[in-house]
Amino acid sequence: MFAPLGGVGEIGMNLSIYGLGDERRRQWLAVDLGVSFAAEEHLPGVDLILPDIRYLVEERKNLAGLVLTHAHEDHYGAIIELWPKLKLPIYATPFTAALLEAKRRSEPGAPEIPVNIVALGSRFNIGPFDIELVSMAHSIPESNALIIRTPCGNVLHTGDWKIDPTPILGDVTDEKKLRALGQQGCLALIGDSTNAVRDGRSPSEADVGKTITELVKAARGRVAVTTFASNVARLRTVAMAAQAAEREVVVVGRAMERVVQIARETGYLEGVPAFRPADAYGYLPPNKVVALCTGSQGEPRAALSRIAADEHPEVTLSRGDTVIFSARTIPGNEKEVGRVLNGLIEQGIEVITDRTHLVHVSGHPRRAELAELISWVKPRIVIPVHGEALHLSEHAKLARSCGVPEVLQCRNGDLVRLAPDLRIIDEVPAGRLYKDGSLLVPAEARTVADRKRLSFAGCVSVALALDGKGVLLADPELDLIGIPERDRDGESIEDAVYDIVLDTVEQLPRGKKRDADAVAEAVRRAVRAAVAQRWGKKPMCHVHVLTV
Repeated sequence: MFAPLGGVGEIGMNLSIYGLGDERRRQWLAVDLGVSFAAEEHLPGVDLILPDIRYLVEERKNLAGLVLTHAHEDHYGAIIELWPKLKLPIYATPFTAALLEAKRRSEPGAPEIPVNIVALGSRFNIGPFDIELVSMAHSIPESNALIIRTPCGNVLHTGDWKIDPTPILGDVTDEKKLRALGQQGCLALIGDSTNAVRDGRSPSEADVGKTITELVKAARGRVAVTTFASNVARLRTVAMAAQAAEREVVVVGRAMERVVQIARETGYLEGVPAFRPADAYGYLPPNKVVALCTGSQGEPRAALSRIAADEHPEVTLSRGDTVIFSARTIPGNEKEVGRVLNGLIEQGIEVITDRTHLVHVSGHPRRAELAELISWVKPRIVIPVHGEALHLSEHAKLARSCGVPEVLQCRNGDLVRLAPDLRIIDEVPAGRLYKDGSLLVPAEARTVADRKRLSFAGCVSVALALDGKGVLLADPELDLIGIPERDRDGESIEDAVYDIVLDTVEQLPRGKKRDADAVAEAVRRAVRAAVAQRWGKKPMCHVHVLTV
């Protein structure tokens, strides 16, 4: 059995489960537990989106464990919030485990989370599941595919990957092990679809290294580079470019500092000279420094955002300096990144992005790489995951063109029987949770929907005091929030609302005046209609009736 609970029809929030056994004795293996990032204009006040794990909570006694393929937020970012509901064993390779522990320590009140550390390329059992890790090239160290061996056949869960013969850091994609799987027989390939719409192959990390080295060498003033903190290969690339240009690297931003520390502890920055802290920046000559900054996605409090606004306490840039954006903009972050770009350009700083230079490459496979993996593995079934509808559809078409006998597209919550015959047999609960401040709220709750309405049409609050006969004992109290002061004729909207409240109460039948709920509902309807007539929008309206 296979069921995606996140990551299908979307990019992010990855969570897959595999089931073995009949309905009465079925055990489950979970793979990854990630988040998506919320766009403020669509989900005001929401920080993160997490998968709804109510089905796993129901099946907790049958959960054998959770395997993490790698340490990107969309694959492991929900663990600290959701693990206490499951308390299942976690399995991860050393770098992923170290980054998770550092993340846990940085969050106040985070629970202790034991992790079973497994070696790269190892084979181990979790309950009835026989699992073997396959090293895959990606934009973070220790990205793994999983071979899940079962009596019904072998399944390859690819995780995030690409084919990169010169990845700068870490292992190349393990072609030998994948070809061996093809010889043994592969029942199903559950595969990354992120770049299924792009022809050819993703360029190599080594090509990015050459470009960044040339740019840093050619720069005359200060250089700042921003990238995903987790892309340790890119951090190493920047360090080597700085060394070639006789510059020192200064690390700016807590997330970057944390990853650098973990990368050194796990050996991924071996041979790279020590980086300098942010407070050393001001003492280095402009032509002797490279600032490695957080903020590639325009995060408001990240280092580069503060530098662009000239608000950083230790790092400044000026005319003649250079900033290299060595990252792609995640969909939904365009406005935030644009604000940073404009802020830098307005200061006379040269900004270099992947629109004009090869300063970033994707960690995901394009169509030629997808086809090559299929040729190695020879799966009987392909199920596209990790992508929006377009990506999934293109991956499915490609698999069919490669001669894969069975291709199935599914959605989050679909329960797929992989063997003995492929089909969707049921649906399990799946959905989203919103991280709203310190709370997790269901996506279907009124909280965020009401907040969106407030942002669009404001709110009117009305307080009334009535005696037992329904007679007003004082003037109504009004509060109009987010509503224009005057209509198109220049008349006060607040005065109009005041008048309509008085008229509505006065015109109510005597029996309804004694019913506080009836008064509140009549006033609410009248106020919304009155504002809509003068403004063209219906605000939220809250009416509190006090009977004395």
